[in-house]
Amino acid sequence: MSAPMPRPGRLPHSPVVLRDGRWWLVGRAGSIPASDPAFTAVLDDFAQAMAAADRAVADLRIRQSESSTSDPGDLGGRR
Repeated sequence: MSAPMPRPGRLPHSPVVLRDGRWWLVGRAGSIPASDPAFTAVLDDFAQAMAAADRAVADLRIRQSESSTSDPGDLGGRR
C-alpha cells in the first residue's frame, strides 16, 4: 500500500512547492519541476513527517487546553 500524498503547498522554510501532485523547485527566476525520483521520495517523506508533527502539536495543545479548563478541584485521580 502506498503512503498518502502530502498536502499541496510550500514546505516551510524551503524553496519547494507541491502542486497538482508534483514537486517544484521555486526561485526568483521561476520554477522547475523536481524529476529525480529519489529526491521527490525524500520530499514526500519529509512533508508527511511535517504533517504528522503538526498534528501531534495540535493534539498536545488541545489536551493542554482541556486540562486547563477542567475543574480546579479535580485532582485527576491524584492525592
